[in-house]
Amino acid sequence: MADGAGGPDRTPPARPLDSIDRAILRILQTDGRASIRAVAERVHVSRANAYARINRLVEDGVIRGFSARVNHERAGQGASAYITLKIVQNSWRTVREQLQALPGATHIALVSGDFDVLLLVHTPDNQALRELVLTRIQAIPEVLSTRTLLVFEETDLGPRPDRPAELA
Repeated sequence: MADGAGGPDRTPPARPLDSIDRAILRILQTDGRASIRAVAERVHVSRANAYARINRLVEDGVIRGFSARVNHERAGQGASAYITLKIVQNSWRTVREQLQALPGATHIALVSGDFDVLLLVHTPDNQALRELVLTRIQAIPEVLSTRTLLVFEETDLGPRPDRPAELA
């Protein structure tokens, strides 16, 4: 995690975002495939300006990447679950590295509360989910306990043009 200090292995502090930067982010969150030309037209700047701004947002780490929102069930990953983990104190970095290597892991968060880590996974079926939890996750020495919350239905609340903008 960046602490705001510059250095060879640290992310530089983010520059403040103006209304054009926020508008560009809203557009790209809604449609990551939007062309530079389309973005420029929608925010009323030149293509060169839009290109430079997007590059700066990437370089500053504001934009972490571009991806597709996947329907996991249609992609053969029909079982989804949130898994909560209690871990050994001060083992977050070690555990995170091991969880990132798991097949189907899509989101990992260090959280406060009754557990330490929240992990979202997508697997082909419940048997694969069972193997992932019982064989892979519980075998990590720093994992003290797990609880699996099976997802019955998901609704993607990603940015959409018909919802108020979060970044305005």
